Amino acid sequence: MSGAVVSLAEACELRNEAASQGRRVVLTNGCFDLLHVGHVRYLKEAREQGDLLIVGLNDDQSTRRVKGPGRPYLSQEDRAEILHSLECVDLVVMFSERTAERLVQSLRPDVYVKGGDYRVEDLPEAQSVAEYGGRVYLARLVPERSTSDLVSAIRAGCVGEVE
Repeated sequence: MSGAVVSLAEACELRNEAASQGRRVVLTNGCFDLLHVGHVRYLKEAREQGDLLIVGLNDDQSTRRVKGPGRPYLSQEDRAEILHSLECVDLVVMFSERTAERLVQSLRPDVYVKGGDYRVEDLPEAQSVAEYGGRVYLARLVPERSTSDLVSAIRAGCVGEVE
C-alpha cells in the first residue's frame, strides 16, 4: 500500500481500516512544490508520529491561491508522483481548498502535523483536531531550506553562469 495516490473517500476507508487495527494515523498537508531536503526531513518526522502517513496535496489551483501567480512550478501530477515515491509516505490525497480543514474533519487523524514555522493557535485545522481529541504536532523547521530559497539559489546560479 506504500505511496498510493487515492481519493478522499479511499483515504477515509484506509484510515478506518488502519485505526481498526490499532495503527496511529498521521496527516500532514502542503503544496510540496520543488521537493527539497527540508520537505523530506519534515515528512520523515511526520511519519515518526504514527503508523500511517497520509499527505494532503494542494492541487494546482489551491497552490496558486496559497503561493501566488507563477506557482506551482511542478504540476499536481508530478508533485503527487514524487511524494508517492517516498518510502515514508503511505497515501497521497489531493485537495482543492486553501486549508486542510475538510481533510482533517474527514480523516480525523490521531496526529495532525505542520511545520515549525506555524503556531498551533494560528492553524485553522487545529480547532477541528481538538474537537475530536486528536493531537497537533509541529515538526522541526529546517533552516534555510524552502522552495523560495531553492528558487533564489537556482536563479542566482543561472545568472552567474550567463554573465
